[in-house]
Amino acid sequence: MKILAVGCHPDDLEIGCFGTLARYVDEGNEVAVCNIANGNMGHVVIMPDELAEIREKEAKAAADVIGAKHYSVGTGDLHVRGDDQEVIGKLARVVRDFQPELIITHYELDYMDDHIQAYRATFNATFAASLPHYDLSAEGPVAPLMPIIHMDTLSGVGFIPTEYVDITQYIELKLKALACHESQIKWMLDHDHIDFLDFVRTCSKARGYQCGAGYAEGFRPNLNYLRLTTKRLLP
Repeated sequence: MKILAVGCHPDDLEIGCFGTLARYVDEGNEVAVCNIANGNMGHVVIMPDELAEIREKEAKAAADVIGAKHYSVGTGDLHVRGDDQEVIGKLARVVRDFQPELIITHYELDYMDDHIQAYRATFNATFAASLPHYDLSAEGPVAPLMPIIHMDTLSGVGFIPTEYVDITQYIELKLKALACHESQIKWMLDHDHIDFLDFVRTCSKARGYQCGAGYAEGFRPNLNYLRLTTKRLLP
């Protein structure tokens, strides 16, 4: 199976679903990750243009840790809009290029607007990518509509999983990938006094307690028409 995970900022996917993605890869599936925003506002010292370059490299390194292909759209932080035709077009090309059978992305009621808009852009782009007459300049075939699964919110606030994935064997790999985002890990420790690696480990352990696993990640299916399936798609 081919799985495309679409996150807003570099490190969002590592937090929400990288344990599951690592397990997919380990079980022989093909995985790609895509960031819509470039993360250029995620620091108080490093200036936006420099930070965007740093975070692109960090995201690519994190994808390499689990053996995933990496894409990026390159929109500035706080400028992600679900109806932005440029964003939709770029993301639709990613979908057509990779031809995923499943999309994992943010929850539609996530804690910040960039994340909510990233979900909406993903929903719109996957629909657009299925239309033969959309973007006739794009190379490659259209992509069939595929199911969408929502990953957990940051710290699980406002999110009740309906499905869990046991990532006990992959928690260290998940954290190794997250640690690639050095600009964020160090900044949060220095400026916010948050050990983010411990934070994410703790949240994964809490989800594990809920489902009888050592560590787990929680998900919910998208309930829109043509996005549901009878198949179990999570590992």
